[in-house]
Amino acid sequence: MNVDLGIWGKLTRVVIFLFLIAGLMGLAVWYLPLIRTNERMRKETFRQDTQIQKEEEISKQLKASIDALRYDPKAVERLARERLGYAKPGETVIRFEPPVTNQLASH
Repeated sequence: MNVDLGIWGKLTRVVIFLFLIAGLMGLAVWYLPLIRTNERMRKETFRQDTQIQKEEEISKQLKASIDALRYDPKAVERLARERLGYAKPGETVIRFEPPVTNQLASH
């Protein structure tokens, strides 16, 4: 049996539809801070993963340097020559210093 309620039936459907939309908007407003927090945490996780990769690369380079200094006498010799200015007997060491520039004193 199909009874036509006229305007009241249409209004009832509109009100139910509006309640449904309001409920969906309420859920969206309720979960929006959680969604933003989740997005921020994902970005932070990505940034930290990138930092971990950089640090692991630096770690590999430092380990290689340590192993070279530990097991390669030529690496130790090169480091002593570069950093300490050591030379073998009969060698002449020439050092180049950076040029001195005239800088105006800031007031």
